[in-house]
Amino acid sequence: MHKSSNQASRLALLSVVAFAFVLTAAWFPNAQNAPSPVKSFVIRNVRVFDGEKLLPAADVSVENGLIKAVGKNLKVATGTKEVDGAGDTLLPGLIDSHDHAWGDALKHALIFGVTTELDMFSDPKFDADVRRREANGQNLDAADLRSSGTLVTVEKGHGTEYGIKIPTLASAAEAQEFVDARLAEGSDYIKIIYDDGSAYGIKFPTLTKEELTAVIAATHKRHKLAVVHIGSQTGARDAIEEGADGLAHIFEDEPPAAGFAELVKKRHAFVVATLSVNESIASKASGESLVSDPHLSAYLNAGAAGNLKKSFPSHPGSKVNFANALAAVRALHSAGVPVLAGTDAPNPGTTHGVSIHRELELLVHAGLSPAEALAAATSAPAKAFALDDRGRIAPGLRADLLLVKGDPTQNVTATRDIVAVWKIGVEADRAGYRAAIAKEKEEEAARQAAPAPAGSESGLISNFDGGTTNTKFGAGWSVSTDSVAGGNSMAEMKLIAGGANGSKGALEITGTISDALPYAWAGAMFSPGPAPLAPANLSGKKMLHFWARGDSRTYRVMIFTTSGGRIPAMKNFSVGPDWKEVTMPFSEFGGTDGHDIMAILFCASTEVGPFQFSIDDIRLE
Repeated sequence: MHKSSNQASRLALLSVVAFAFVLTAAWFPNAQNAPSPVKSFVIRNVRVFDGEKLLPAADVSVENGLIKAVGKNLKVATGTKEVDGAGDTLLPGLIDSHDHAWGDALKHALIFGVTTELDMFSDPKFDADVRRREANGQNLDAADLRSSGTLVTVEKGHGTEYGIKIPTLASAAEAQEFVDARLAEGSDYIKIIYDDGSAYGIKFPTLTKEELTAVIAATHKRHKLAVVHIGSQTGARDAIEEGADGLAHIFEDEPPAAGFAELVKKRHAFVVATLSVNESIASKASGESLVSDPHLSAYLNAGAAGNLKKSFPSHPGSKVNFANALAAVRALHSAGVPVLAGTDAPNPGTTHGVSIHRELELLVHAGLSPAEALAAATSAPAKAFALDDRGRIAPGLRADLLLVKGDPTQNVTATRDIVAVWKIGVEADRAGYRAAIAKEKEEEAARQAAPAPAGSESGLISNFDGGTTNTKFGAGWSVSTDSVAGGNSMAEMKLIAGGANGSKGALEITGTISDALPYAWAGAMFSPGPAPLAPANLSGKKMLHFWARGDSRTYRVMIFTTSGGRIPAMKNFSVGPDWKEVTMPFSEFGGTDGHDIMAILFCASTEVGPFQFSIDDIRLE
């Protein structure tokens, strides 16, 4: 979903930082070697939730990646691997019906029992590569993928702000051509943006109702599902009335109106609730409880844990209230509307795989029984998206399976106590993944114990009095712009005479912000480590202090840390023609303690046009 703030639209920056840094695998453990297929195995005496109901203790046998039989005392070939399931519950592999995958996201999802991800906006080239690897049997250690590919939006609408150049819809007349182009790229279904930001107190363009209707009709003409991203109840009603097959979110701008749920039911539509991201939009970090869960914490590194602890900051004029989202899901469920589990990972408060377990818990809070919540992550999405080979435990279906301790049909949080995960009968290497996480945590502990960079004792970074941009420590200054994420903003930095308090020099940063998008930035970046973006332990310092002057616009400091998840912590400052002293405590940057700072960026952002500002006497105190 779409949000903004005085701290500059963290959601928009999510994909920018992901593009620039996450794809380097800096946030997650290195991929394990692909597992070797196991031809057959049987799970004995296990409680079975078949995707719809709980079965008495039974055996489940698997051959060649498919479920062969479910029953008592199954006979299997001599030498077949046997798994003791006594006291445990076997479920279909979980399906996350709303996420955004790139890099190794699908590998992380599998570790937590998510065997299929339904992506709602991704790079078609990434999708094609996953499909190729699936076809070649090379994706056994990652969740399966279905994707909308490029979404349908208008120029400068939601989806265009992520630093990735995408086609946009110009009119209803070109709807069929636009949809056909998406299907030619490989889209499995079509996702449509119908959200003007009004629910969040912001404003951006979106499709007209005429365009919405045309795109839905064009999608149905090709016998594909049309799924609509909405932000408001008004938008949700419009989408359903115009024939949408499903909603990609539930609204939280107002309580559900009488008759809304009945309308959705009458139109035979489904709703992907995404309560996890709704909760985070309402300024509560939805994933924070997952970080402290002992069944999950050993599989979460600092970056994943950091993102789970984040939420969207509130924005003046926002109408969101999480109670409205819960009430809407409750009404939909009571009316018999299929409610699907989706996380919208990896937005703030979420991350791939693990967040489905919070989503299940929130669905129960919204009125679903534990078994109904489990169906929302198994059989219900399989039926809604016509995935006829999965989502249930029955002979002939894919052996995408999740084995957990206890009975999640009584307590849905039991899904977190995972014994094993299989995709097409191949067991995920959870032990290897956990070992990789443990190694990363050791490295993180070493960073915390590492000495401060040589030369940082005084705290001075640069005063520019020596006629150079040299720094007292670290890898120095460099220009940084949104060009690394496909943007067109530009910046230059140069020494000028006359600094703050009569000093000899200062650093002037000039440039242009090219696009009116929340992700845009251009400025000068200081890297305190031995190489650009290498972390440095600056925990001995508590605040950033500097002097600034320039044109009368608002500027920003961004601090990047390894433990901060995918989004830099940000704080704005304003300048004028006279030198101004600025002090920013580290604690105001997402609560960082300074032990793993990768970069400190001084930049212009979001306001289109040329800019000019100068900084001097930059130090840590």
